[in-house]
Amino acid sequence: MSGLSVVIITYNEQENIERCLLSVRDIADEILIIDSYSADRTEEVCNRHNVRFIRHKFEGHIEQKNWAFDQTKYHRVLSVDADEELSEQLIRSIEKVKKDWKYDGYYFNRLNNYCGKWIRFGGWYPDKKLRLVDKRKGAWGGVNPHDRFELYNGIERCHLNGNLYHYSYKSIPDHMEQINKYSDIFAMAYHKEGRTSSYLNIIGNPTWKFLRNYFLRLGFLDGFLGLVVNFNIAYETFLKYVKLMQMNKEFPNKIKLRSAYSLFPKSKIQNNKIKVKKLKTY
Repeated sequence: MSGLSVVIITYNEQENIERCLLSVRDIADEILIIDSYSADRTEEVCNRHNVRFIRHKFEGHIEQKNWAFDQTKYHRVLSVDADEELSEQLIRSIEKVKKDWKYDGYYFNRLNNYCGKWIRFGGWYPDKKLRLVDKRKGAWGGVNPHDRFELYNGIERCHLNGNLYHYSYKSIPDHMEQINKYSDIFAMAYHKEGRTSSYLNIIGNPTWKFLRNYFLRLGFLDGFLGLVVNFNIAYETFLKYVKLMQMNKEFPNKIKLRSAYSLFPKSKIQNNKIKVKKLKTY
């Protein structure tokens, strides 16, 4: 049976972390907490469980997760966020993988809870996540704050049955606060990459995103909260491009920096065809 490290990134997660820890304790051979100097009781709650707790300065979601993976005892790693929880079916699927690890990456569906309601339409489900991986076969990339684990070329991955439950926002004001924060991070990341913004981006991108998610992806079937979710997603896109335009005006000569994605040669990143096989009995 293969050893498995579970990695959880935390910052002021005293309300969420215990639920997450309880869901992974039976499958983890190591639980590694990488904490960005929480000011609440996160460490106290974690210490009630058998975890390894490390503080590390937060420099970005991608950077933090790549650093965390370097600290694990085992090269097979499950990455979960503090506000996530494994379903019983997903736990059973991972237990089977540990007994017979055939692939280098396993992904599964994430089901998001918004203000107490499970959101199943509008592009929020199945929300597939590649989180159970051999860390030697890829690295974290994407655009902050939306990181993703990227497998190198030729690496096969497999789908697992079971949901990863994500308790996203407890209230609409919480979501609005996060939108403001994330749109800042997005705009800064795009600015560092040398991207530009236009009035077409500011108006067209949010409009298309709302129409696509709410109507084409049936977001209206989630009722009132489906409307709120999809409007807020469009609003975040609007803010992202407005802020990017403002940054480009204020810092027109900003040196273009490499994104986290470009740290790895494109020939090694699996960004096109991926051979996917689904486990039959998990």
